[in-house]
Amino acid sequence: MAAIRPQFLRTAQLSRVAPCQARPRCLRQQVRRNHSNREPFSESKRENETIPPPRPTNSKPNDHLPSKTTVPYAKTRLAIGIPFIGLLIYSMSDTPTIAERDTLTKRESGVTSSSPMRLRMEALIKDHQKKIVRELEKLDGTKFKVDAWDRPAGGGGITCVLQDGNVFEKAGVNTSVVYGTLPRPAIQRMRANHKALDLDVESLEFFAAGLSLVLHPKNPMAPTVHLNYRYFETVDPRKGGETNAWWYGGGCDLTPSYLFDEDAIHFHKTIKEACDKHDKAYYPRFKEWCDRYFSNKHRGETRGVGGIFFDDLDEGEKDQEQLFAFIDDGLSAFLPSYMPIIQRRKDMPFTEKEKIWQQIRRGRYVEFNLVHDRGTAFGLNTPGARIESILMSLPLTARWEYMHEPEQGSREERLVSVLKNPREWV
Repeated sequence: MAAIRPQFLRTAQLSRVAPCQARPRCLRQQVRRNHSNREPFSESKRENETIPPPRPTNSKPNDHLPSKTTVPYAKTRLAIGIPFIGLLIYSMSDTPTIAERDTLTKRESGVTSSSPMRLRMEALIKDHQKKIVRELEKLDGTKFKVDAWDRPAGGGGITCVLQDGNVFEKAGVNTSVVYGTLPRPAIQRMRANHKALDLDVESLEFFAAGLSLVLHPKNPMAPTVHLNYRYFETVDPRKGGETNAWWYGGGCDLTPSYLFDEDAIHFHKTIKEACDKHDKAYYPRFKEWCDRYFSNKHRGETRGVGGIFFDDLDEGEKDQEQLFAFIDDGLSAFLPSYMPIIQRRKDMPFTEKEKIWQQIRRGRYVEFNLVHDRGTAFGLNTPGARIESILMSLPLTARWEYMHEPEQGSREERLVSVLKNPREWV
């Protein structure tokens, strides 16, 4: 059951004080009118009462009076009813939030193809989370720790984390659903990319849902992988909760410590096939976007060998159903794109020197996430944010060495040269 908001509690407390103090003025007037219409139970002055007609001679002594069983405990029922009516009127005038409406919809009718996109996206990411966690558990032989949590303002999430496994040093597969309010400054910033946002309001309710995963393998020959697909929506309270603006974002990318060209080719090829089903311009456009976005600008190199990245896809791109189908196919492409790679690399031999290089590259990964990543910044600045889930993407271990440079002609140097000059893989 949805939590009772403070204003409901305040109304309930009023029912414990004297009736004249608890009732709003308009309600007291209505109750007086009700009393005046309920003769002979009225408490009005005796001189206003109608004199009953004479009794027939064959009637019993009290036949002219109303039956005592007509309305039992009338005064008691009226006293109980007044605060209840006040609570009902107060409730009906209070517009429910989108979080409350969505909770009621799920309880009454579940989630179907005709449900609001908010509920469909939530169901989609949770379904893919289960599939991905199940396959990774089979590969690693270790169970994820599953941590379900709720947000007081609405929503919640499921954080699945595996640490010190057989294959993965740290792996996280998270879903999150967030309801909240955007203040006017945030609306103004977002409107640069979303003209549908209304600037004539002080705030807008918003909904955000996404699936995010990061896998950090133990073996330095096996690459780290990241994925995130998300949906964002704003609602205008002046229009009865009507959707004001919506958009999708997401992508996935591969971050190796040691580069195997066949791995990069396979990863990009699988993603391209998923993109081509919807628009052949998607892959080259989103691949370039990925190279630009996942870049440690302060070091002049990309985080990894890329993949795809996109944001702010709304009705100006395609309709909502087409983009929802694209998100579904992008999520479905993850396991085929990564599982063959990790299966090839997880048991390869490596040296201590190669393990140190992996730790240095993970330091670069941390730098990007904490300095440049917009998703991390948004999460950390959201009121009521769950910090542990947001920072789940960071590796268990990392390393920074002062003025470290890879040896010339080494595999480490080859990786850095590719990161400084992104290449086409398919």
